[in-house]
Amino acid sequence: MTAREYYTITELTREFGISTRTLRFYEDEGLVAPFRRGRTRLYRPGDRHVIRQVLRGRRLGFTVDEIREIIHMYKEPPGEVGQLKLMVKRIEEKREMLRQKRRDLEDTLADLDQAEESIVERLAELGVMR
Repeated sequence: MTAREYYTITELTREFGISTRTLRFYEDEGLVAPFRRGRTRLYRPGDRHVIRQVLRGRRLGFTVDEIREIIHMYKEPPGEVGQLKLMVKRIEEKREMLRQKRRDLEDTLADLDQAEESIVERLAELGVMR
């Protein structure tokens, strides 16, 4: 899609594969601010860009509040530099959180393996086959 004066809710939901409810949620959260022509919501190219960034942030595991903080930082001082530094910090935090989850999953899997091994051994002692 090329840059235009505005986009309809239908065009954006199709382009990004999201529901109208999702777009209205982002509007309610103050992330986008379409203007209205009658009952029709019209989104500016800037709103479209924000939607793209929000969806990217969600794929990376950021909450709506974290995304809002990053977007608003871009609009206010320290601007883009501050936004980029905040993004690096948030990415590092997410990465560490995911690494911890991976360690927790590995520990849980090891616990399950050990429990299963103990059960199988006990069943063999009892003369019961699996």
